[in-house]
Amino acid sequence: MKKIRLVISLILISNLLSAQSESDITQFDKALNQFLNLRDFCISKDGKEAFFTVQSPNQEISQLAYIKKNKTGWSQPELLPFCDSYMYLEPFLSFDNNRLFFVSNRPLNDSINEKKDFDIWYVERGNNNEVWSKPKNVGKPINSELDEFYPTVSKNGNIYFTMVSPDGFGKDDIYYCELKGDKYLNPVLLDENINSAGYEFNAFISENEDFIIYSKYNEKDGQGSGDLYISKKDTNGNWKKAINLGIPVNTKYMEYCPFYDEQNQILYFTSKRNNIYPRNFETISDFKKYINESNNGLSKIYKISLKIK
Repeated sequence: MKKIRLVISLILISNLLSAQSESDITQFDKALNQFLNLRDFCISKDGKEAFFTVQSPNQEISQLAYIKKNKTGWSQPELLPFCDSYMYLEPFLSFDNNRLFFVSNRPLNDSINEKKDFDIWYVERGNNNEVWSKPKNVGKPINSELDEFYPTVSKNGNIYFTMVSPDGFGKDDIYYCELKGDKYLNPVLLDENINSAGYEFNAFISENEDFIIYSKYNEKDGQGSGDLYISKKDTNGNWKKAINLGIPVNTKYMEYCPFYDEQNQILYFTSKRNNIYPRNFETISDFKKYINESNNGLSKIYKISLKIK
């Protein structure tokens, strides 16, 4: 009976999304249209801080930025103070909001000038009024000589991430490391209900590890590029076969980097969706406004209400 309820809950999610339209999906905040490429969004539990990645058009430059909510709305974006000439991306806040995980190719110490492979790092603070610490490498067994990407952390501290490994199922695969005391156990490859011979990446894990949302690329049941999928655990703690979130979240364009606000039941994600069309323009300002504020095919952060039961 419980298995039936699990299947029904996933069907309800699919039906809910099918009942919604493209107009139910909105950009997170138009103030971010000043950036050409945005991705990797997370928001604090109180909804007053948001962190994201800003990039150059071809992604040669990647930096972490943040905004804070005040009485009049969101503040102007600022770079996190530890960002330098190396690559920084994919921020994720711990459950208590005081540890920020991210990915970087920065060297292990400041005396080295050569970039490293991509590792998972973090910074810490005592509360949201304090400054962040210097970056700390998560270290082994999570980090290795391979590239590790997109950290996401459950309430109990278990960490999920993307890695390309010869021991995986295929291209990008999703792994997790259990936190025992103050140490992580060795990485575990999620099974074939999550991973495949193709590309699985950018996983968001729920607070209680009862569902996972992530991207799969160019799947047979997909819309034609990267699509968002969801899987829930059964009563034995095993992952069920992932299902496509469908239209209108997924399009023929790339959808990736999910973040789910469980308190407010909002799904945030990055998309390259494009719905601009030729039209007449009165002025160059009119032209620029239309191009910059539309869903213009560049990476932008979107949101939609979504109840996951």
